[in-house]
Amino acid sequence: MSFFGIELLIVNFNLIVTFVLYHQWYEVVCEYPMVGFFKFHRNDEKSFLKGYLTGQILVSSPFMNDARFHSAVIYMCGHDRNGAMGFIINKPLPNIRFRDLLDQLHIKHKGTTLELPVYYGGPVEVGRGFVLHTSDYHHPSTVKINEEFAITATLEILKVIADQEGPEQSLLTLGYTGWSAGQLEQEIQENQWLVLKGTKDFVYKTMVDTMWNKAYENLGIDPHLMTLESGRA
Repeated sequence: MSFFGIELLIVNFNLIVTFVLYHQWYEVVCEYPMVGFFKFHRNDEKSFLKGYLTGQILVSSPFMNDARFHSAVIYMCGHDRNGAMGFIINKPLPNIRFRDLLDQLHIKHKGTTLELPVYYGGPVEVGRGFVLHTSDYHHPSTVKINEEFAITATLEILKVIADQEGPEQSLLTLGYTGWSAGQLEQEIQENQWLVLKGTKDFVYKTMVDTMWNKAYENLGIDPHLMTLESGRA
């Protein structure tokens, strides 16, 4: 499986000034198959009862102590006793659009439909690209998360999206968010995250500017009325 890779210039975490493709970098990335990131329990009843959050959504609490995840909404691609991985889905990168990415990768495209955002998926390996998409699209390297969601990280999926022949819904991220064994569970206990059911409508149809507030609305919680004391009660 091959990843598509972008080198980003990062200045004070304001990601993006420019990006350059390095073809040689693909050979290095290919040594680390994507499937290695996704040896997690799937979103079935047994996994859910064990407390695993694959296929669910994390919503950062008002008490989040890491500025990188302020008002963050994260789709969880994998979670088990060995760790967790997800993508931030409400932080579009300000100066990169899908069209720009295709131009840098020398992929021909139909320019009328390519004002798609590219998202900051998280602080880990921001030079790696991933497409979170509906499960109607399948490639030999596609990793199915559940009946609604899958992930593909090849140039081929960029080409089919550019040709308007890709999945019904898709979301392109650079980088991901990762947790070591037990780390996410500890952060949840510390009231850093709340959990919301992951659905296609929420992920793909909610406006990113209001997604964090909409998540709390779906949870029936007013984040402005939350306190650490009540959260721990």
